[in-house]
Amino acid sequence: MTDSHDRPDEPEDTGIPPELEEVLRGLSGGRELDPQMLEMMRGMGLDKVDPQMLQMVASQVQAMFAGADESGSVDATVATDIARKTVAAEGDPTISAAVSADARQAVDVANLWLNTVTDLDHSGLVGRAWSRAEWVEATIPVWQELVDPIAVGVSDAMGNALTKQLGDLGEGGLPEGLVPPGTNPAEVMSQMGPMLRRMQGSMFSVQLGQAVGALAGEILTGGEVSLPLVPAPDVVLMPEAITVFAQGLEIDEPQARLLLAVRESARTRLFHAVPWVAPQLLSAVRDYARDTTIDTEAIEEGLRSIDPSDPEAMQQALAGRLFAPQQSDAQKAALGRLETLLALIEGWVDVVTAAAVKQHLPQADALGEAVRRRRASGGPAEKTFAALVGLELRPRRLRDAANLFAALEASGGAEARDAAWAHPDVAPSAADLDDPLGYVERQNAVALGADSFDAELDALLRGDTGAAGDTSGSGSSGGSGSSGPAGNPDPSTDGPSSP
Repeated sequence: MTDSHDRPDEPEDTGIPPELEEVLRGLSGGRELDPQMLEMMRGMGLDKVDPQMLQMVASQVQAMFAGADESGSVDATVATDIARKTVAAEGDPTISAAVSADARQAVDVANLWLNTVTDLDHSGLVGRAWSRAEWVEATIPVWQELVDPIAVGVSDAMGNALTKQLGDLGEGGLPEGLVPPGTNPAEVMSQMGPMLRRMQGSMFSVQLGQAVGALAGEILTGGEVSLPLVPAPDVVLMPEAITVFAQGLEIDEPQARLLLAVRESARTRLFHAVPWVAPQLLSAVRDYARDTTIDTEAIEEGLRSIDPSDPEAMQQALAGRLFAPQQSDAQKAALGRLETLLALIEGWVDVVTAAAVKQHLPQADALGEAVRRRRASGGPAEKTFAALVGLELRPRRLRDAANLFAALEASGGAEARDAAWAHPDVAPSAADLDDPLGYVERQNAVALGADSFDAELDALLRGDTGAAGDTSGSGSSGGSGSSGPAGNPDPSTDGPSSP
């Protein structure tokens, strides 16, 4: 009878499922597993894990690492897959032709109403009814761009924290049984670094997917979060959410759909017709995220508290502890720009929507109040950003912005109200939200000055230099003299018209 010791090629029974051994050997470069590590894993109960479940988990982990970037960046493919699975788990029915037709009709009507209260361009805008999965697919690229700076920062901070912890142990001082005796911590980190960055990037991708998936189930329209997530010409309504919203308020669903179509159409017009708004808004979010300070002490504390037998230990240990409590000066500036822009966008949308629907929707006041309560209580965007980048995305000064636009409209009509978007240099600032009437007075003065200049230029082009000279208060050139009679000036040059 042949002794088992005469068959060296036959693997020794370690008591650990072969699938787990295969994964561990892959992570350790194909080397045999240390007996003390095996004993520790048996003590954790891993020898009793269902092999089929373990194989499924191993496949998911391998797929996750295969697509992850060593920089720690977000993987859009992973995030999209997680988001789609999230919305599918909650139910995501296919949009029917009838529902799509309702959305198109609502947006067409909304644009007819808006045409009576604003001249901002709406050419080509089309109403769409999207499923949650469609919204996920369309918006993930923008979310990735916004979140990526934080993902890379967290990845670097995690690596630095682990390097510091291993360095504090000193060469040869690493826990016995986890690595071979005499292992240099620096060498361990040089080998583990890329894997850890991929791991952190994958974790962030999963978090982003879960957040966007949850958000897709809550939003009522494509751009409700006040970010340009869906570019023109699409004006997107989310039918399932709108139905739930209307039922919760016990309000007629077609009226709710129309009011939300007006709001979303107004918001889309603004992003479409005013080219500087969307880039500045996204830039403020990126600037805030890029300068976020990661609290490495909290990370180190979290790592020390991790239970290695708990697969969710790292996420639980770090939840809510990543971001340093103090904002940098650059972050404060970015946050100020962001909050002001968000308030201006939503304040303008509120004023324009109210003007557009007041003659058409009997339940407009109740719907408007419901939208304001929904936003004041902390909408879905706030939760998403607080979890991902430590940023609350809320238009805190919405009422001030709405008052400012209403004052502009009362003073000079819709033209004066919309002229505030003509250029970023003339748009209201945070200081203007403190003194909206002062801003209105300054804008009126600018408009009067422009009218006076136009009158002078018109008179000059007509050859009526006397009238131009009288208006400017200085002598005219060309030797005609300023004291000569004005003749019969054009009535348009008699003085500035009221704005």
